[in-house]
Amino acid sequence: MPDDIRRLVQEILHDPVTVQIGHISPATTVSHTLYPVKQHRKTALLIELLRHTETESVLVFTRTKYRAGRVAQQLAKAGYRATSLQGNMSQCQRQTALDGFRAGSFKVLVATDIAARGIDVLDISHVVNYDMPDSTDAYINRIGRTGRIGKTGTAFTFVTSEDTPMVRALEHLLNTPLEHRRLQNFDYAMPVPANRYIRSSQQLR
Repeated sequence: MPDDIRRLVQEILHDPVTVQIGHISPATTVSHTLYPVKQHRKTALLIELLRHTETESVLVFTRTKYRAGRVAQQLAKAGYRATSLQGNMSQCQRQTALDGFRAGSFKVLVATDIAARGIDVLDISHVVNYDMPDSTDAYINRIGRTGRIGKTGTAFTFVTSEDTPMVRALEHLLNTPLEHRRLQNFDYAMPVPANRYIRSSQQLR
């Protein structure tokens, strides 16, 4: 149970009882790989990974609604059948996106954690953490969407220097060092475009 929900429970309930069966642990059918990358190169790296990886359906997690929509648009522009699932969409739009992902009309679904709750799609081959989740429980819930029903799955996680504490927490949880991988022939050093700063400052207003 997330800490904020646990605090809320303590505030509004009297003498609550918690029943827990076992412990939350990551699926053993999922492989984990970290891709160190700067924030402004994440979308380019995602596109290159999709080009060089054999996939079925891919579920991509972002931290914000804006980013989910933006990444989906950039993937579609690059030629991928991609859509987003986020809170700014109407219920009809969310259902259309989810139905299309289940049916295979969309091969990539970019979603926030909240929007992705309740997604039940069996043939997700890859989960991509475009943004590192804020807790190990959230990480387990995300990657639990792949490697199901006797199948194996793959989890790619993009990490920046700010994600070091969470990487350590994940390695402690998994009881093993996580593989750090770099994509060959990808330009990690490309600087931030000048107009990127302009857009970012406008978004903060």
